[in-house]
Amino acid sequence: MSTLVIVGAGPRGTGLLERIAANAPELLPADAPLHIHLVDPYPPGGGRIWRYAQSPLLRMNSMAEDVTMFTDTSSTLEGPVRPGPSLAAWAAEPERYPPYRPPADPGLAQELRALGPADFPTRRAQSAYLDWVFRRAVADLPAHVTVTVHRDTARAVSGPDDGVQRVRLSDRVLTADQVVLTLGHLDSSPEPQYQGTAEFAARHGRFHLPPAFSSDAGLDGLRPGEPVILRGLGLAFVDLVALLTEGRGGRFEETPDGLRYLPSGREPVIHAGSRRGVPYHSKTHYRLQGPPAPLPRYFGADAVDALTARPEPLELRRDVWPLMAKEIGFGHYHELFHAHPERTALPWAEFLAAYDPLDWYGPERVALVAAAVPDPADRLDFERLDRPLAGLRLADGDRLQQHLRAYVRADADRRADPAHSADLGAFLALLSLYGQLPRLAASGRLTARSVAEELDGWWNGFFSFLASGPPGFRLRQLLALSEAGVVHFLGADATVTADESDGTFRAASPTVPGRTVRATALIEAYLPRHALDRTADPVLHRLHRAGRVAEEVTADAGHVHRSGLVAVTPADGRLLDPGLGGAPHPRRTALGPHTSARSYAAFARPYTNAPGFRQNDAAARALLRVLAGDGPTGGAQPGPSSIAVA
Repeated sequence: MSTLVIVGAGPRGTGLLERIAANAPELLPADAPLHIHLVDPYPPGGGRIWRYAQSPLLRMNSMAEDVTMFTDTSSTLEGPVRPGPSLAAWAAEPERYPPYRPPADPGLAQELRALGPADFPTRRAQSAYLDWVFRRAVADLPAHVTVTVHRDTARAVSGPDDGVQRVRLSDRVLTADQVVLTLGHLDSSPEPQYQGTAEFAARHGRFHLPPAFSSDAGLDGLRPGEPVILRGLGLAFVDLVALLTEGRGGRFEETPDGLRYLPSGREPVIHAGSRRGVPYHSKTHYRLQGPPAPLPRYFGADAVDALTARPEPLELRRDVWPLMAKEIGFGHYHELFHAHPERTALPWAEFLAAYDPLDWYGPERVALVAAAVPDPADRLDFERLDRPLAGLRLADGDRLQQHLRAYVRADADRRADPAHSADLGAFLALLSLYGQLPRLAASGRLTARSVAEELDGWWNGFFSFLASGPPGFRLRQLLALSEAGVVHFLGADATVTADESDGTFRAASPTVPGRTVRATALIEAYLPRHALDRTADPVLHRLHRAGRVAEEVTADAGHVHRSGLVAVTPADGRLLDPGLGGAPHPRRTALGPHTSARSYAAFARPYTNAPGFRQNDAAARALLRVLAGDGPTGGAQPGPSSIAVA
């Protein structure tokens, strides 16, 4: 009997297990039994981030119909496609999908019964879906594949380069022919830039929270009424505000004039700013009104092949972004022309024939769009979207609050109005870019500076700002909190300094020249970024200290970029091992957001040919091919049941 140890049983580990179940009938003969050990201190399926045991205030930023763990007809895989229900379809009729198990929490059961396709579920609802996906994956395994779940933390992985691997847990050692690290989102010790701030806060008895996952953020040290600066206006900010307001007993009520917030008196006073100075754009709350655009058109596999064949190094903004932008524009205008032709001045075929040969940055493209789309509000303007407060100067803080409320209200209204469904067309085209970006990143053709500043920097931030924002109701809640005086906006390019004279944090923004806000608490409202040299994961820490795992480093004559990501082979996720001269380790694999494969999403929107699913499939097939030929490793194995809990 061969053995496989999967360290991390959250969505990525569950997705790999689903692909093993799909591919095992082809690649693992009945006379080659396999036992799989799944190791995770959190419940399998949801893992840490999507566990049930977190605040019911925390929500997903995707509609229920836009979340799936299953391949579909869009998936380009070597292995078999095995369709399954989205979160919405599963919640509507869970009894149709064995092995059904009703949630123990009556409140969660009620949420699932009432969940509509366009609703934004709680993270606890997603935990129930992922629990079912895990149990279905186990049930789909052939009889000669068995599973043991260990609710424990893996401490170390060791073993000869091409021999039996040992995975040390708290109270036992597992032996394995293959080990996979599907560790999910990981913690690291705080970045150096936050260490000085933490020391300042400790000296003066102030509150400081470095980047943290919202469900684990320690907020009890914030006093009622205490002024706190939240640096960052993304998804972490949205979650933290919910925990600091509703989570402290406040409530929202509907009135004829809109949503109103009724404070509990336990909230701090929140001052929020960021580089852009505005919250992430709301997620759209409608479906396409026209036919889906045939994507990709300009940034497909052929385009990436042509880019990587160029002799000179590539820069993302200079060489790649024009094709990416043109693809997003195609999705935007395809929906506008097909769903709202009364707002266009040319037939679609004529517009497309003129659009096809044009460079994104050329004046001809600008002139074409101006002639074909009369209303500037219907045109795609990335610069305006990216920096909406650029150049704005206001006389005082009150005018800033009024301006930001109008901006947030307009964004929430637009993203709820199907008359603006071209925004969804652009969003879907944005998603399609991730079908090719991992391959481009893995090609090694981008300069080190471009990887650092443009791919991992500007692009990830820009994508998140446009496409990974909160549900619209969160922005309306933010408006109510602003009107109630609980949340105050700081403006764009916000800076925070520490004042030793009185032990306070000072925030300022050029949006309101001369205005300074003082606070006794500071929260870095960002999700943590994993860095291998500061990792809190014990397995990666020990492998890195032993020189058996490598950080992805991109270097050229002008720049060195250390991404913090674990270097793996792009095809199947094999760990690149410095002890083997940088060659792939024959027994160790890693998948997920901590790796250089840069496929962050463990679940996906249906019919988007998700890169994460493709990676899971390739890794599962590579593992099964090796395991089919490996001999037994020995040691006690479970009895006849297909799943055991150790």
